[in-house]
Amino acid sequence: MDDVDKPNKNLLNTVKLILGSALMKVGDFDLQQWQKYIEQEIGFVLPDIQLQWLTNAIDSTAMANGLTVQQLWCQLPKNSQLRQQLLDKVLIHESRFFRHKPSIDFVTECALQHRRVSKTDALFRIWSVGCAGGQEVWSLAMSLAAQRFLDYTILGTDVSEDAIKNARLGQYDNRQSSLIPQSCQKFIEPLPAKNATNKSSISQSIVVSDVTPSMKAHWQVVPTLQPHVSFSVHNIFEPKPPTAHLQQVIICQNMLLYFRKFDQRDILTRLSEQCALGGYIILAPGEALFWRPSNMRRIAHPQVNVWQKISA
Repeated sequence: MDDVDKPNKNLLNTVKLILGSALMKVGDFDLQQWQKYIEQEIGFVLPDIQLQWLTNAIDSTAMANGLTVQQLWCQLPKNSQLRQQLLDKVLIHESRFFRHKPSIDFVTECALQHRRVSKTDALFRIWSVGCAGGQEVWSLAMSLAAQRFLDYTILGTDVSEDAIKNARLGQYDNRQSSLIPQSCQKFIEPLPAKNATNKSSISQSIVVSDVTPSMKAHWQVVPTLQPHVSFSVHNIFEPKPPTAHLQQVIICQNMLLYFRKFDQRDILTRLSEQCALGGYIILAPGEALFWRPSNMRRIAHPQVNVWQKISA
């Protein structure tokens, strides 16, 4: 390392030390135990910069149930409702429509190609892993519908019950509508004022986003897209898949970075098992570059990190 970098490194270490000292205890309870608990339950390794999110989640969950932090800790193993409340507060994150348009375009082209060459009436199946508030799922549905493609089904999964509830509503704020291409604007409609849904529950996030949600939903996805879409609570850290169907496309973007490398390998192996022969797994650009599966090959694409299944 060059000498010029040493002061910056020392300053960073000092900041980490101060941050660690300030957050190491929550109500006189060791924060590291909570970090280990979250990793044990869902595999997420929360970086130091997000420890304040964890602290807030622990405190608010305990207060909402009239418990001390230590009482909450003792009740978590035997109370699944408390466990889910804590996970929802820690993990609910905000996404946005057409977040990575090259990936959306790639999936749309795959579906159109599938229609041209398929000799059956089988549905084109897509799985969005870690779908958060459903924006990626609805973006895919809009893109396919814009091409008059109807023989598809999209499954969105997330470990957060609150995120899945919001995704099923398909209701969003005006800032989100501005992200939707003109060709897909016909798939949204104004939300009647009396049905406006408070969206404050999704304002907390462990993922930094450049889109800040407003307090109210102003529009919704048109009902014609809903039969093609479903959402389910699912923990990708668990071996059991959310569906018995194999998928033509699996999208898992910007989620693996929260897992340790050996857990990432296990997750990717399970995803490849759920991918149909000839199907695709799409990861975020630059994500899991260490992956070298024998049954998958990386597609040479300038903008999309995509792998195709070439053998069972």
